[in-house]
Amino acid sequence: MTETREPDESTAPRRGLNRRQWALAGAGLLLALPGGAARAQGAGVTRPPVLPPKLVDTRIVIAVDHRFALSHLPLTVAEQLHFFREEGLDVELREFPDEAQAMAAVQARAAHVLCSSLAPLLQPAARSQGWQSFVVQGRAPQLALGVSARSLAGFKSTADLRGRRVGLRANDPLGLQLLQALLQRDGVRLDELQLQPFPDAGAALQAMRFGPLDALCHTDPLITQMEQQGELRVVADTRNLRGTTEVFGGPLPVGCLSAPGEFIAQFPRIAQALTDALVHALKWLQTAGPSDLIKTVPESHFQGDRALYLSTVERSREAWTADGLMPRGGPETALRAAALKPMAPAELARCFTNGFASKAKERFRA
Repeated sequence: MTETREPDESTAPRRGLNRRQWALAGAGLLLALPGGAARAQGAGVTRPPVLPPKLVDTRIVIAVDHRFALSHLPLTVAEQLHFFREEGLDVELREFPDEAQAMAAVQARAAHVLCSSLAPLLQPAARSQGWQSFVVQGRAPQLALGVSARSLAGFKSTADLRGRRVGLRANDPLGLQLLQALLQRDGVRLDELQLQPFPDAGAALQAMRFGPLDALCHTDPLITQMEQQGELRVVADTRNLRGTTEVFGGPLPVGCLSAPGEFIAQFPRIAQALTDALVHALKWLQTAGPSDLIKTVPESHFQGDRALYLSTVERSREAWTADGLMPRGGPETALRAAALKPMAPAELARCFTNGFASKAKERFRA
């Protein structure tokens, strides 16, 4: 990753924090007073309600990959419905090609918070920096493996994938984890498949429909689209809890907001505000109907087919957490799925905290 240039004073609010700005951010937290909004109205002056005082003047950047993925819909809702602003934050969702580059951006202070699966936080380097997940969007990765109705009509097990061409999202560790978990059951090695990564859903669709692909590991709405058109048969489904448990042995935490221990310790109010906004969005999604989603979700997310998108959201509801808490057994599942060395329970517990989400759950009755 190219080293991020340290921003100057004029561009600081929209860029990563430099050393001086980290100090100013801390000062901003101390100076934000609960009575600020009331004082701003002035004596004897009738004004419309105002937003809470800012926690910090610096824009908080959340580094995320595959921003339009359904697993990140709560994050989009929090942004579009201004839940972050209601918590006194100016938030930017900045997209990166993959989780590794998103994490590198936080480490280089080009971003403040990471949105990713839990697995990167379980790596030794991240543990040495005290990385912690503090709120969780999803408990199922919302991926599915489908086989071509044309070339693999007689599919019985993943042993039938030997020598076959299998497509998946580019730079997608969760897709590889799904394939590896399925292949291990039938004694098939990953290198016995011809893997073909695709940068976007459109390219994967064309390759599956007109090209040489025999199977595809991808997310919705692409999987549902091809399923409905009879072009693909789903043989492994982690778009729900049952399928995720069948593949991985338990819930798999995804869409976790996390940061190095230094950030969480220095700015707990920012972590709490981010958590509050996301739990607010998760609760909103529990009862949001089609008209609510159409009004809230940007048109670009629909990819030209609102009905298809809405149907995929409906079938994905249980994939999101209800309250932002780390799902029970989720860290252990993530450790196994990533094929990492076993960790002591106490060591694994240090990779996440439910403290912020518990407070948000009580506040919003999620």
